[in-house]
Amino acid sequence: MNTLNITMITLAVAAVFSTGAMAQNISNNDYKAGKDKISVEHKSAKAGCASLSSNAKDICIAQADGKNKVALAELQVSYTPSVKTRYEVRIAQAEADYAVAKERCDDQAGNAKDVCVKEAKAVETTAKADATAQMKTTDANMTANEKTNAANATANEKTSAAKSKASEKKADARKEAAADKTDAEYAVAKEKCDAQAGVAKDTCLNQAKARFGKS
Repeated sequence: MNTLNITMITLAVAAVFSTGAMAQNISNNDYKAGKDKISVEHKSAKAGCASLSSNAKDICIAQADGKNKVALAELQVSYTPSVKTRYEVRIAQAEADYAVAKERCDDQAGNAKDVCVKEAKAVETTAKADATAQMKTTDANMTANEKTNAANATANEKTSAAKSKASEKKADARKEAAADKTDAEYAVAKEKCDAQAGVAKDTCLNQAKARFGKS
């Protein structure tokens, strides 16, 4: 995985979050039936891993567990659709992808494995940071709209204040997301430096610090 892949995943998460329509609530019976179906599919998927061995089996189980986690999160959106439950789907997907990617790293060894794990973690961190930023932005917009409607009945000054507050929240969310992604990418760069030694390693670390603004 590289910076391009991280960026593509980032854009995909943001696009899904911003365009996702509010789902219709399903009934209690449909919700319970959905959970039962997901449980059966999970057990079946894990049973299918039994014929495998070593890391291939671990990867298979991680995939089954991840799919189950995401499916339950998606079911929750259908049952109680909201900004929060849609956010939980993005988080579940990021964690599921990381669990599988981390297991795949076990096929490697030494520094190559360490870099693989750091890169997988960077992708997860990026996805989570973007999901969090998008949720905060959506909440800020909703709050701003509510306050704007209320302010219109009283004074334009309140409308401006509400919009200003929303802008501040969105800016803070973007700043937090950027910091999380920078830290994750810096961790990958440092791990790659461990494959070197002496002056070459020191140079590599100094370049990484300069690139990501670390002291």
